Amino acid sequence: MKNLVKDIVQNAAQKAFDNDMLPSSQMPDMEIEAPKHDSQGDLSTNFAMVSAGIQKMAPRKIAKALIAAMDPVDFIDKVEVAGPGFINFFLRPSAWHPVVDQVLAADERYGASDFGRNEKVQVEFVSANPTGPLHVGHGRGAAVGDAVGNILAFAGFSVSKEYYINDSGRQIKTLGTSVWFRLLEMAGRSIDFPDDCYKGEYIKDLAGRVLAAEGPDFVNLSDDAAIAVCARYAAQQILGDIRNDLASFGVAFDQWFSEQSLYDSGRLQQTITDLKALDLVYEKDGALWFRTSDFGDEKDRVVVRSNAMTTYFASDIAYHQEKYERGFDRVIDVWGADHHGYINRMAASIVALGKKREQFQVILVQLVNLLRGGKPVQMSTRAGEFVTLKDIVDEVGKDAARFMFLSRSYDSGLDFDLEVAKQKSSDNPVYYVQYVHARIAGIWSKAAEQNLVADKDVTRGKNLHLLVEKEEINLIKILAGFPEQVQKSAATCHPHVIFTYLMSLASAFHVYYNRHKVITADSSLSQARLCLVMAVKKVIRNGLALLGVSAPERM
Repeated sequence: MKNLVKDIVQNAAQKAFDNDMLPSSQMPDMEIEAPKHDSQGDLSTNFAMVSAGIQKMAPRKIAKALIAAMDPVDFIDKVEVAGPGFINFFLRPSAWHPVVDQVLAADERYGASDFGRNEKVQVEFVSANPTGPLHVGHGRGAAVGDAVGNILAFAGFSVSKEYYINDSGRQIKTLGTSVWFRLLEMAGRSIDFPDDCYKGEYIKDLAGRVLAAEGPDFVNLSDDAAIAVCARYAAQQILGDIRNDLASFGVAFDQWFSEQSLYDSGRLQQTITDLKALDLVYEKDGALWFRTSDFGDEKDRVVVRSNAMTTYFASDIAYHQEKYERGFDRVIDVWGADHHGYINRMAASIVALGKKREQFQVILVQLVNLLRGGKPVQMSTRAGEFVTLKDIVDEVGKDAARFMFLSRSYDSGLDFDLEVAKQKSSDNPVYYVQYVHARIAGIWSKAAEQNLVADKDVTRGKNLHLLVEKEEINLIKILAGFPEQVQKSAATCHPHVIFTYLMSLASAFHVYYNRHKVITADSSLSQARLCLVMAVKKVIRNGLALLGVSAPERM
């Protein structure tokens, strides 16, 4: 509808110029938006204000010239000038009825587009070290990354989702050391457990499993040999648990990429050699430094320490270079908020390697405050205990967890109340939206029993001209806005845009349902309303699917 109104405005502007009512035919970059108040019409444009400089005329005078030049359009009731020069369009109900047909015909593809023009995008998210279970913060990052990938794909991008396994370096060795020391304790040795080792019951559990698998003589191995075995076993077990937890959370990756493979393949060393050849690294104090300050970073960064050990930054450079070599046009990394200081150096390395800054994007996910009945959930970091993603999913379910994680912009902190997420009431956002889908399924079943519909689905509306109630037209307007909201969400990589849209659509449906009967004594009106609510049901389903949330037929 916005595009139709835009065409009407542009045609009127050209006609006004041709008839010497406007001095210029230049078209400004105007907006067509829904006004904040119903009294201001259905759609409004700022054409007159943004073209005042071009036309050298007062905006209200431009607006009146445009209205005078407009040809009559059957779906427009009236056009008015408001305020400093807004042009407000009041549309007849018939203007909105085709939207219902569009939803019904497009079905699962309603809202999809070619906005992304098949641009190849990689979304890397979670990528937690396999040194412990996924916690609630990882859960929010997983929900964000997965939803961003879904939305981009729906908007016409070619998307690949990836998990980067940090299975090399100091943290893995620390994991092995932690398991080894707990294993020795189980064997009866007195151990002074280091503060920098991983704590928590899961380490003890892993130690018990290693001891059972390797046998009692395992304790006689040297520390180095035993730690290597413990590290390898523990990382594999934890990674398996991570895969299972993410699967239960509805997250599937197209690729799992091992950091260790960069070493094993010689890729990392080759990258450093390439950087030397390009004069992008230099030696200082026995270490190798990347010239990141030449590409926007605040200072240069070490890639190889004076002890010849490579840094995590070196691995990340090699990994990201490999990403682009796979043909990705844009790389999106989803990181925790504590990685903010790492963005500039990573971006600098990518620019230094010949890519444009806009080909690299970082989504920083802020912290989650876990509540129970409004009170903070206590977690003891000293004891190594924390609320895991599995705990959350087991308690509130995948759908509620994902929907709550996506209820606010990821660049804002999030209060996640476990008790709210379990409620079967309008206070629980996921229940509020899913209930619309289930209720419409129930309405449709009842209509089928009364022979008002031939089957469970439709591809074209019936008697839509009978939809004239204010609440009906409002519902259709919101349905019409779904494709635009998907595109906005894809352009900004903000999944909460879809959450907000779904809440608005659900609210409008609840208002409509409470004021009007869908199935009435008039079978023609009933069929029209059944088509309308079926369109709502399909859009609810499509929106929930983008967020990785199910659309139940019954609740």
